[in-house]
Amino acid sequence: MDPISNIPMELRQSGAAAVKWLNEKNNNSFYLTGIVDYESALNTKSGQDYEFGLVLCNGEVCVREQVKVSLQKDGYTFNLVDSATPDIPPLLDPPEGIRSTWLTNVLQKHEFIILLFYRGLW
Repeated sequence: MDPISNIPMELRQSGAAAVKWLNEKNNNSFYLTGIVDYESALNTKSGQDYEFGLVLCNGEVCVREQVKVSLQKDGYTFNLVDSATPDIPPLLDPPEGIRSTWLTNVLQKHEFIILLFYRGLW
C-alpha cells in the first residue's frame, strides 16, 4: 500500500513541500512515509500556522521531524520545532551498529528470538 494514501488530502501538498525543504536544508534524500500528530493541523483556520510530524525514510533509516508550517503568498515556509519527548522518537531506527550488537547479545541467551517491527519502531 502506498503510504502517501494514508496522509490526509489537505496535508499532502504542505507535507511534500516540507520534505523537499528538509532535504535541501540537510542535503538528504528522504521520502515521506507518513504524517503524525496532524489532527490540530486539520482544524486550523485558513492562513493560520500549524504543526505536524513527518515520518521520513531513506533506505533503512527512518526519522521523525516536527515541522511548523506557515502559508505564504508564494507557497510555504517551514521551521523545525523542538518538541518534548514525542510518542514516536526522532530516530526511529537505532544508530548504526547497535541493532547487530543487541541481536548478537540476545541470541547468545536464547535459542531464537522474534522481532516485531511496527511503523519503524523495533
